[in-house]
Amino acid sequence: MNPLQHAIQQTRREFFTSTANGIGLLATASLLDKDIAFGAESAAPASVSPLAAKAPHFSPKAKNCIFIFMEGAPSQLDLFDPKPKLNELNGQPLPESLTKNVRFAFIKKETAVLMGSPRKFAKHGKSGMEFSDLLPHLAQCADDLVQVRSMHTDQFNHHPAQLVLTCGRSTFGLPSMGAWLNYGLGSESSDLPGYVVLTAGRGTSAGTSLWQSGFLPSVYSGVLFRNQGDPVLNLRNPEGLPALLQRKGLDVLSELNAHRFQQINDPEIASRISAYELAFRMQTAAPEFIDLSNETPETLALYGVDRDDLKVKADRAGGAGQYGQYAKNCLLARRLVERGVRFVNIVHASWDHHSNLDNELSFNSGMADQPIAALIKDLKQRGMLDETLVVVAGEFGRTPLGENRGGSKNVTGRDHHPSAFTILMAGGGLKGGLTYGETDEIGWNITKDPVHINDLHATLLHLFGLDHLRLTHRFQGRDFRLTDVAGKVIPEWIA
Repeated sequence: MNPLQHAIQQTRREFFTSTANGIGLLATASLLDKDIAFGAESAAPASVSPLAAKAPHFSPKAKNCIFIFMEGAPSQLDLFDPKPKLNELNGQPLPESLTKNVRFAFIKKETAVLMGSPRKFAKHGKSGMEFSDLLPHLAQCADDLVQVRSMHTDQFNHHPAQLVLTCGRSTFGLPSMGAWLNYGLGSESSDLPGYVVLTAGRGTSAGTSLWQSGFLPSVYSGVLFRNQGDPVLNLRNPEGLPALLQRKGLDVLSELNAHRFQQINDPEIASRISAYELAFRMQTAAPEFIDLSNETPETLALYGVDRDDLKVKADRAGGAGQYGQYAKNCLLARRLVERGVRFVNIVHASWDHHSNLDNELSFNSGMADQPIAALIKDLKQRGMLDETLVVVAGEFGRTPLGENRGGSKNVTGRDHHPSAFTILMAGGGLKGGLTYGETDEIGWNITKDPVHINDLHATLLHLFGLDHLRLTHRFQGRDFRLTDVAGKVIPEWIA
């Protein structure tokens, strides 16, 4: 654009946005009415934090969510959904009618055969919920859990399926679950972000696209915290910068940004002001939250913070020290929701076991089983589980067929399977001790109560007092929502 065109456009913008101009006031009022009608965020004064608490659509059961993402997809057939018939048929091919129109990531279906599981399953608790021998601690929580065996998704490769799980569709640029929750409800924490991400392992294939704000203002994005050292890089003041001088600098910057906001009403300016102020408060709050010195030895032992890694060959886990790191993340998640953080995402990669399944799954299960169970027990003991929704999920499941990539006869893993998989949930207004949905005798297809990822999202929002049909944001002429054009609430899960 040439300078003259730019100047004309700027002059027109100032004319319509001037608060002293009657036309500007009418235009602003019209936009506000439109935003309210569509459920979008209206342009707010820069002095109002975009993360200020907001009223839900109806009375909520949950206040906070801890979403534990097992990136890569754990094998439901070896952890949650026992299939004796699969063991009987071990080594046999499937009928062509079952595989004819199915896409796989790596399996050569012409020579693929069924692979049974060496795991031993048992029923636990009054509910009789079944778990494999790799999950002894979670099995103790059976009567507090919802085990959904009939999940399915649209995508069979990792990144697209991870976007479906976290953002509702396999499209870039969409807000994630945590962003939608903070957009709809705000945050109860004034000193920490409303959406925090804790990672372990070697990193996800989808990266930061899993905790993005998309077209929502950036203040709703997940903030990646480290679990040692400073939680956020460059959070501390440089040597020689007094806090008073920093405060004065922020005040001047805030005034400049507020003045600009009044001119153009860009919500990103309000996000920027909020981010500067939050970072200032986090200089005190963040180091305190990550300091575990005030946790009792019993609590640290419950989570297994000082555990050594299982000594097996497991190259996908992400290096040494994963057991302690994962345990610390689970404990930090509890500390975050105690401090009012709305959505905590714990991410570990990788559970993508195309080979060496027995060793790799044993390692990862040993890493995650005790800390996740400890988190559920700890929340319950503190009276927090009723208002804290805990979700444990991968992006899809694993095949009953063994992985025969490249025609190898050494079949020791499973391929991607979007048609049927299992997730776990606890707390947040859910029924405990519920096993929901069924799959066929080899775990290939769902036979009862199918649940799409969008149904999970709709139910999650419902638990927080949000109608997934009403929580919308207008972008590029269309009203978007987390569940897009699908999704239904599953009432059977709700207490």
